[in-house]
Amino acid sequence: MGSKQNSFYFDNFIACADYSRKAAQLLDKGMRQFDPAQIGDMIEEMHEVEHAGDEKKHELLNVLAKAFITPIEREDIILLGQNIDEVTDKIEDVLLRMYCNNIKSVRPDALELVAVVIECCNELKEMLEEFPRFKNSKKLHEKIVNINTLEEKADQLFISSMRNLHTTCDDPVMIIVWREIYIYLEKCVDACEHVADTVESVIMKNS
Repeated sequence: MGSKQNSFYFDNFIACADYSRKAAQLLDKGMRQFDPAQIGDMIEEMHEVEHAGDEKKHELLNVLAKAFITPIEREDIILLGQNIDEVTDKIEDVLLRMYCNNIKSVRPDALELVAVVIECCNELKEMLEEFPRFKNSKKLHEKIVNINTLEEKADQLFISSMRNLHTTCDDPVMIIVWREIYIYLEKCVDACEHVADTVESVIMKNS
């Protein structure tokens, strides 16, 4: 597992997770300093991050297609690459929903949810930095548990946010709009958990 080719896969996972983290930071900044006039620029910046993540994933698949020996099973490498990329895609989807729905201001509940997305993406990158040592790492399981805990936190925030939305908002259109945005924010955290579940599966297969 110390060879240059083997380290490529793990380095690629980390790089892709860093794009997810950057996307989360961009979304968080955009929501906290929200300006409807700037959302078009935010979408362009977000798409650049998402595109860079896609390029990194394609690089992974191109190298994998020519490889004879891999540090973990091929299907797990493909699944991890896809799942990490999905995190970035889901984060971009939140911003696109805000744009399509012509949001003029951001509800405080949404800021709480995006804060969890940030936490989750930070844990995701740290987990993947530990992943090359999955056979003997003492921190890797802790990172997986942290992501699962954050997913549970997001579930609870989603419920309270939906309750608050339906009890404080009188505009049925805005209820539909914000329900959709809350759902997409929760999907970001769910996507992080899917990566953690895949890593946990790899550990089990190789124990």
